[in-house]
Amino acid sequence: MVNCCGLVSEKNEPVPLKSISVQLQVRDHVTSVSSSLQYVNEEERPLEAVFVFPLPAEAAVCHFSAKIGEQEIVAELQDKQSARDQYDDALSSGQQAFLLEESDESSDVFKLSVGCLSPGQIAVITIVYVMELSIQADDALRFCLPAVLNPRYTPTASAAGVPEVSSASVIPYTLSLSVDVRSSDRISRLDSSCPLDPLVFLDAQHTHATVTLSAGHRFDKDVELLLYYENAHQPTAVVEAGAAAAQTGSLMADPVLMISLYPEFPADVMSSLASQGEFVFVVDRSGSMDCTMHHGKDAQMRIDSARDTLLLLLKSLPMGCYFNIYGFGSHFESFFPQSVVYSEDTMEEALKRVKNMKADMGGTEILQPLKHIYSQPCFPDHPRQLFIFTDGEVWHTKELLDLVKSHAYSHRCFSFGIGEGASTALITGMAREGSGHAQFITGADRMQPKVMQSLRFALQPAVDNISVDWTVPEGVTVDMLSPPISALFQGQRALIYAQLKGQSSGKTEGAVTVKYRLKDQPVTNQLQFTLKPTEDTGRTIHQLAARSVIRSLELEERAGGADAEAVRSRIVELSVQAGVSSAHTAFIGVNKDSTQTVKGPLLQRRVPVPPMGVPQVTFHSRPCAGVRMGDSSDVMMDDSSDAESDESDAASDPEPEPQADPLLQLVSLQKASGCWELNAALAAVFGKTEDEVTNHRPAQADGSVWATVLALIWLHTCRSGDQVEWQFVAMKAASWIRSQKPDGLTPCVCDGNVLLGGHVTQEALGI
Repeated sequence: MVNCCGLVSEKNEPVPLKSISVQLQVRDHVTSVSSSLQYVNEEERPLEAVFVFPLPAEAAVCHFSAKIGEQEIVAELQDKQSARDQYDDALSSGQQAFLLEESDESSDVFKLSVGCLSPGQIAVITIVYVMELSIQADDALRFCLPAVLNPRYTPTASAAGVPEVSSASVIPYTLSLSVDVRSSDRISRLDSSCPLDPLVFLDAQHTHATVTLSAGHRFDKDVELLLYYENAHQPTAVVEAGAAAAQTGSLMADPVLMISLYPEFPADVMSSLASQGEFVFVVDRSGSMDCTMHHGKDAQMRIDSARDTLLLLLKSLPMGCYFNIYGFGSHFESFFPQSVVYSEDTMEEALKRVKNMKADMGGTEILQPLKHIYSQPCFPDHPRQLFIFTDGEVWHTKELLDLVKSHAYSHRCFSFGIGEGASTALITGMAREGSGHAQFITGADRMQPKVMQSLRFALQPAVDNISVDWTVPEGVTVDMLSPPISALFQGQRALIYAQLKGQSSGKTEGAVTVKYRLKDQPVTNQLQFTLKPTEDTGRTIHQLAARSVIRSLELEERAGGADAEAVRSRIVELSVQAGVSSAHTAFIGVNKDSTQTVKGPLLQRRVPVPPMGVPQVTFHSRPCAGVRMGDSSDVMMDDSSDAESDESDAASDPEPEPQADPLLQLVSLQKASGCWELNAALAAVFGKTEDEVTNHRPAQADGSVWATVLALIWLHTCRSGDQVEWQFVAMKAASWIRSQKPDGLTPCVCDGNVLLGGHVTQEALGI
């Protein structure tokens, strides 16, 4: 079997998708994305193409249209089954039709059906979606245009539903991308994983800027944009006016408010991180984890990066907590039958097993290990913190999210998408339903800094008793459209959508107050806002608010109950009313004005899922009578790399090479208590011999104290730029030194600086 890396026809010719043009309009923390895809039927017979492609899970698709020559067909949003029937009826009648629908299994996969293209005919398909921009650890707002739809592993897939892979080609289409940014805050810069033309500011205040992707970009990897504002943590409130033509009393008719809050916790509370907890690390060991992190030079294997990250995590845990590590693929295994107390012995035992971890466990079945973890009793006074690492190549996403949500009361879930193509629905959904935080590691990103940022969140004191109160003028009421806030993290945004009903007789100001308790201390954050829209902001906020309500209703429907059908009807009603996609609706467009119908069966093409760079495409043949299309799962294939069985015996493999990175080597030598021992391996990290290090030791200094002081000085002097990775290692070391109450610490630090060429003070070391 040859892996396909592009879209080709049976004759090894490019498929009809020729180019993609994308325009982004960013307004503060949200964006509207317009993608135009050009298709050409280069065959000699009529053609139907079905493309399966990724969109961000949090996106709300709000427009779908097709342009044939000079004629534009704007699709309508309808009940999904009705739209599918209409599409089939149109094709059986020889009419051109276009169908866009969300996958039944995962909200970040869409299927686009382009029907009845005559030979030589050109069609330009335009899809518009709106979404919130996620915030990163360094305060960047992130947008990702996914180029990859990784094959989604389906444990029960039948062979008939899996397309064969028979040929390979290069990426046949081009990408152009332009970005327009308008903000109430000053724009600092815009970075990207791909070459950009220079950022152009269009006003003196630097609140309006444009940028374009450099010409010649081959769309063979995700395009990641990172937008930096000058005051990223400033809370904001945006009021969007209702539509005059909308039904009175409906969501679209009333003003909608979007609040962005950045809770700031008291410094004295944040200075002491929690020392309790149960930390469960769940690591994908499927075959696809044996791929590289990116396609650049010297890219690390995904499983190798996961091993390095586990080393840092294990060394950073506080003494006395509980922990366990799970590996999963077609089956799963755990290091310990149940979570164990973190000590020198258990840490060393876990590290030995981490060194032998391989991507050798077959497919990507994450459901069973999660069920097993949730079946384990929690430890009193040790809140469960779940860290999940996966390349996200699973298909039953909605079932997984329902499982996480059903146990939200007993844990927090921190999820990490590894490599390009990781399912945004899975990664962001698990963190959202588990009241945690999601991170994506793409391109040349290193996994360790992002994971350690999430560990800081996990070690933050728990926030409870969260309440949201509104102060509005008489005659105005507020309906919350967002789910209740279940988690707040220092420096992380909390978004709130609300519908403003009624009319104020005079006052135009309101306020929202968020209250919570943090380590038994009451905290209050308040934000003032105006009830009057400052400008015509379109429908973006309304559409995002509707999307939030729809997602909540979809979860409620899947939970079951007597009102499931009523909930479904509410989803369809709100989806059609707001013009945004849902699990139960689809966009349908039919060219009823075409003067020429297409005769005879459509040309059949069946082209497989490529592993990198492009959407999946399937071409169908249809007789003159209407034929029911299969759902999205009919055109999905298993991850072939995941389907490999474990053919190697781990015990027969050679021992892994020692860590080449001096930082990881230093960390690997630290004891669970936080100290280092004075030996040749530690001296080698410093570039010294054991005799050199020993001979410089002050007479009154204990060997372990001297070694630990040197390790801290080296971290601050030689790896200051990586502090986010070693911050907890250093905190444990400083705490251990303080507990020893050593004499002569000042000369110890002075001599250490001389030996290592540093200039670090005792205060900076935390001792």
